[in-house]
Amino acid sequence: MLNDNITSTPLHVVAICTFALAAISTGCSSNSNNELPGWELVWADEFDTDGLPDAASWNYTTGGSGFGNNELQFYTQSRSANARIENGSLIIEALKEDFSGKNYTSARLNTKAKHDILYGRVEVRAKLPSGRGTWPAIWLLYSDQEYGNGGWPDNGEIDIMEHVGFDQGVIHATVHTNAFNHIAGTQQGSTTTVADASSAFHVYALEWTAEEIRAYVDGLQYFTFSNSGNGWEEWPFDHKLHLILNIAVGGSWGGQQGVDDTIFPQRMEVDYVRVYRENR
Repeated sequence: MLNDNITSTPLHVVAICTFALAAISTGCSSNSNNELPGWELVWADEFDTDGLPDAASWNYTTGGSGFGNNELQFYTQSRSANARIENGSLIIEALKEDFSGKNYTSARLNTKAKHDILYGRVEVRAKLPSGRGTWPAIWLLYSDQEYGNGGWPDNGEIDIMEHVGFDQGVIHATVHTNAFNHIAGTQQGSTTTVADASSAFHVYALEWTAEEIRAYVDGLQYFTFSNSGNGWEEWPFDHKLHLILNIAVGGSWGGQQGVDDTIFPQRMEVDYVRVYRENR
């Protein structure tokens, strides 16, 4: 995606069960033990209470500006049709409907200023939407404007999981910086195949240290980005970022093959988000 504080101690956000059995986990349920040797849980949302997302943890990014990607949806606020908790999961739902001048609605939730992260492991167990025109994402965006133009991409973005419906079963992890971004044709990322990403839950995880960023699906590492030491242009990832969960409709990537209006509604179901700090 493009654009959009926990403590001064580096944090790790994680869904525990997959870490111990890194290469073979298939994505444990929210009923699993959320303790992990060597790690301390500092924040989690298990989405156990039906209703709107917890306002103490989640903000809404709203509007229909296209968000730098020519997206087609209007992101709503506190509207249960687009974001709600039911049956132990957060539901983010994209709908085909006329709303504020747009033909689709959806939701984009973020944790800015409520659960910002500086280093850590971020893990989200989710089941993704499907169909041409959907573009779900689980990602981190800068909370502080430290470098360059004060915005994107100079201050960094880390995509833990992106998926576009016209390329079913392919999961992407990516970083965006001043030196490495898709506009310049220098983007750094990788892909892996998750054939049942839209029919089963999987654990999407990020490990972020001062030296390296690593992305995982169900404990399998498939992307690494290292700190070159060449300055903020390549590595702005030394200040706080926040978590974002959303479904976009269409857009410069998600809409490359158009939007199939027959597929809606489409939802991303999130079983949990867990945040851990490494014990040292």
